[in-house]
Amino acid sequence: MRVQSTRHLFMIEPACFYANPETMDTNVYQVEGGPEESPEQIFQQALAEFRAYRDALIGHGVVVTTSLGYEACPDMVFPNWMSTHQDGQFFLYPMRNSNRRAERSPEAIDAFRAAYPDFLDWTHYEDQNMFLESTASIVSDHVNKVGYAGLSGRTNRELVEKWGAVMGYEMEIFETASHRDIPVYHTDFLMYIGSAMAGLCSACIIEKDRGRVRERLSASHDLVEFSMEQLQANCGNALEVIGTGNEKMLTMSQSAYDALTSAQIETMKAHYKTIICSDLKTLERYGGGSARCMLMEIF
Repeated sequence: MRVQSTRHLFMIEPACFYANPETMDTNVYQVEGGPEESPEQIFQQALAEFRAYRDALIGHGVVVTTSLGYEACPDMVFPNWMSTHQDGQFFLYPMRNSNRRAERSPEAIDAFRAAYPDFLDWTHYEDQNMFLESTASIVSDHVNKVGYAGLSGRTNRELVEKWGAVMGYEMEIFETASHRDIPVYHTDFLMYIGSAMAGLCSACIIEKDRGRVRERLSASHDLVEFSMEQLQANCGNALEVIGTGNEKMLTMSQSAYDALTSAQIETMKAHYKTIICSDLKTLERYGGGSARCMLMEIF
């Protein structure tokens, strides 16, 4: 029986953290550090946020395996370079930026390869300037075997289609425009899919694709829609996890939760008795990513 979510997550504790200059051309949600905070202050705040979030997940019965990041990799706290799957696949993905390619830990790769018999290494596509950044690029409805992908400089159409063919998933591919009129850098920033509920900022999907995506997703899930302002508050960057007593829970940042309307929260609480929130404002501000970006599911 296929499941949507897991209780085992992989997280990488940052050894450094700052706004990654290599990724800023595609990620409009990160900002450069200012004179009000020193680089060391930013790092220490990010580290404290990481640890508090990890502990909050563990406190709710989620199993978290952690690894330590590298000094030269400011985005390593967001593990977008690999994924595991319940049919035994372990993927390595082609990353757009060089200091993100450097995140690929040989020790982690060896550990996962020992546990997953079907190893797919797609990193050679980097030589062709073709990129696909794991579950950040493709948000999956695992139960119905449908993948959703918003195209961007980090998500290549041909590789999305190839991934769907390999995994046996139907793919819904679409284009987006952020508040600065460039594509939203990752699909998991604008949507998430749980067992029975999904969140989506359809406002950022271009008009010719919007109705198709909304219709496909709402056919299988109770749909919560976010505004463009809520997208900037990280409302689309959430994940269903399994915690104590095999309870399905939703996790997101505190800033995302605070930006929700009472009606949206009511819909979410009809599906999730527990919503795990944590303050991630430093990671969000300088990294341009949020709660879901920090979590790799281990199936």
